[in-house]
Amino acid sequence: MWDLIVVGGGPAGATLARLAGQRHRVLLLEQRPPARPGGAATAKVCGGLLAPDAQRALATLGLGLPGEVVCGPQLFAVRAIDAATGAERHYQRAYLNVDRGRFDAWLLGLAEAVGPGVTVWRGCRLRRLKVEDGEVLLDVECLGGLSVVRTRVLAGADGALSRVRRLAFPEAPDGDLYVAIQERLGLPAGAAQQASFTALFDAAATDFYGWAIPKGDEVLVGAALRPGAAAPPGFDRIKAALGACGVPLGPVRAREGALLRRPGPDDLVLGGGPVALVGEAAGFISPTSAEGISWALRSGAALADALAPGLEGWEARYRAATAPMRRRLLAKRLKLPVMFRPWLRRLALRSGAGALF
Repeated sequence: MWDLIVVGGGPAGATLARLAGQRHRVLLLEQRPPARPGGAATAKVCGGLLAPDAQRALATLGLGLPGEVVCGPQLFAVRAIDAATGAERHYQRAYLNVDRGRFDAWLLGLAEAVGPGVTVWRGCRLRRLKVEDGEVLLDVECLGGLSVVRTRVLAGADGALSRVRRLAFPEAPDGDLYVAIQERLGLPAGAAQQASFTALFDAAATDFYGWAIPKGDEVLVGAALRPGAAAPPGFDRIKAALGACGVPLGPVRAREGALLRRPGPDDLVLGGGPVALVGEAAGFISPTSAEGISWALRSGAALADALAPGLEGWEARYRAATAPMRRRLLAKRLKLPVMFRPWLRRLALRSGAGALF
């Protein structure tokens, strides 16, 4: 019997396991398999930029980044472009540029370093769960075969398509579904690396946005698009528009994709009974920029704090602890029309009255 089982070893799950493991017996189930010796850490589709909110969350947790997680160049500006009119503006915004795979591996390593309070099983997939007598039974498929485990509290930290959320709260709304397509491009011969995070808005391709992020000797080019047959040509349109705006587009080194949710006002689910949700699984992600790391860190820490006095009554404490986060989500939603209604966005870009990001 475990006090807490956490499904998902990203920033939310690793933070929760590290903090809760100092008081409770925690099992963390991570779907990604163990890294091969000398191999690169597996990363989700992500630009790997720590926004100021994520930096503040790390500071609140007393964490500083190790050198091997950080990569260059460091960025101090967002270049926002409206493709239809060519209107653009630079906004000051200081990001930390990181390798997302190494960042996640570092946080998970911190959880494992807690000691006997935290056990990590890698290469595991949740198959079924059942709530029984106030506890949760899980059928888990791991590299070594099938296991049945039992816990007093289950936390879903398994991302936008959370299986914990679907199984435990099947009637809960999920928010709008998008597919994020991203390519890693080398720099053309003789080209200089760009010095900003570029965000491009093109309503003909997507009602979200596309991006270009410098990363070492590469450029990450991506877009969040409605899934379906129009997604690949929409990505190609975004990529071509970025190239026309001066983003250096060299040979494609890798192409990757993932699904993400854009939560609406009613899509946030904190959990109930013996099942809690954190990070994207709960709906904690910015509906404007799709930034999720700061929300993951804060929600994981909030649930750990809620569990600290004991495993009973965690739900009310978690709701109280996340009240500031829920107010921030509301403020983000109020900003949506300015970013994604073309005429308001163009007015904001031309006037410079308020940063889009």
